[in-house]
Amino acid sequence: MSDQFQRQIYLLSPRQLSPETIAVTFAKTSRSPLTFREIADELSDEKSAEFHEKWVVGYGHASVAEHAVLHIALENVSRLATECIESNRLASYTEKSTRYQMWALGGYHLPREVIDEPQELVFRKCCDHLFQVYHESLEPVRELVRKRFPRREGESDSAWENRTRSKYVDACRFLLPAAALANVGMTINARALEHAIRKMLSHPLAEVQEIGQAVKESAQREVPTLVKYADRVPYLTATQEDLADATAKLGLDQSSEPLRLISYDLEAELRVMAAALYAQGTCSFDSALTHVRSLGEVARLDLAQTILGRLERFDIPLRELEHATYTFEALVDQGAYLELKRHRMMTQTPQRLTAELGYAVPKLITEAGFESAFREAMDVASDAYQEMVGWNPYVAAYLVPNAFNRRVLMTLNLRELFHLCELRSQSNAHFSIRRLALLMVELVRQVHPVLTAFLRLPEGVHWRGIEDEHFAQV
Repeated sequence: MSDQFQRQIYLLSPRQLSPETIAVTFAKTSRSPLTFREIADELSDEKSAEFHEKWVVGYGHASVAEHAVLHIALENVSRLATECIESNRLASYTEKSTRYQMWALGGYHLPREVIDEPQELVFRKCCDHLFQVYHESLEPVRELVRKRFPRREGESDSAWENRTRSKYVDACRFLLPAAALANVGMTINARALEHAIRKMLSHPLAEVQEIGQAVKESAQREVPTLVKYADRVPYLTATQEDLADATAKLGLDQSSEPLRLISYDLEAELRVMAAALYAQGTCSFDSALTHVRSLGEVARLDLAQTILGRLERFDIPLRELEHATYTFEALVDQGAYLELKRHRMMTQTPQRLTAELGYAVPKLITEAGFESAFREAMDVASDAYQEMVGWNPYVAAYLVPNAFNRRVLMTLNLRELFHLCELRSQSNAHFSIRRLALLMVELVRQVHPVLTAFLRLPEGVHWRGIEDEHFAQV
């Protein structure tokens, strides 16, 4: 075989080429017989910008922008702002953890909307109080945890602290408000980033708008053409405002069910099995589904075993599981939602964060003798929220601590359910999300027991047991 036809696999390094040039290099291969290296050698940043201006901007070939990848560091942004920042499905994020780090006094965002307004004092007093109580809770809860998990023989102080820190910080973090500051690392392609910037510039909070503008300006240093037209979207802003007005008349529903399975396909398991056969065969899907419907119980169990029985710890189930979908409505504390929002392969519709649906009390807080101060802090937050919500409900949400409950609508497929529930049910997951994950499993197993029998879950763990062990109140 001549060298011309020898297989070659290599990287186009961002240390040598700009993201815009890499994107053009890949784009040009559809029309050029040259190698990627030869195409790249012919390009400059100026020629790359001209290409994008013509083809991506002028002709709408936006998929080209997916080859330009950026790594963006966002520091000292509020937890509330991260909900918009991290709402993009086609991106990767790593966020400062409230489970393993402790927040310094004053580590919260002061919204531009309240500065020099009467609400500024209300906002500052509430956040200062929550942060003070958070700091006061750390030592008594830490001492309780250390008594229950004593130092092992030969274990250093630092190793002991590292082993126990998440256990007490997990409980104390329920006091932190949504205004608490965080750092987020984001990796995203330019096409998805343009959409992300538009969402941020169209957000009702000034902080998020400012972050969107700063992200745009930073990105333009690397991809000057690909995000230059990312602007505020009137469709988003007007639609959100009109829908908020329309739902105001619906009032507040105080339903306290932690999770409801709202919608599912009765034949979803059969469709998954039929799709798995279809992928390896030559028949129509109707033929495959008719065959699966004709099988007896034992034969269906055998087919399910064929599809999922060989799964090992780190294996990902077949993609055909995505043909089964479920819609849930969950009522979870904000701390659990911080974990849930990372699962962006599902479709999530969270309601605005409020102080109107009750709050959770971690049992460690109670057993450490800190429940009275904790509840007082929740009352302070609730009162401040009520004082501000009529003025600006979006700004009022900054004051809501992680303990307060929130509703979210979730639609996900069975493959994503495997991922979420297997990951979040493990012993190292936060107890709030463990409770939710195991409750999701219980509800789906009631309607689709055959395929969900293959979920790889910790043995002997039930959501009610987690609730009894970790919560004084949910």
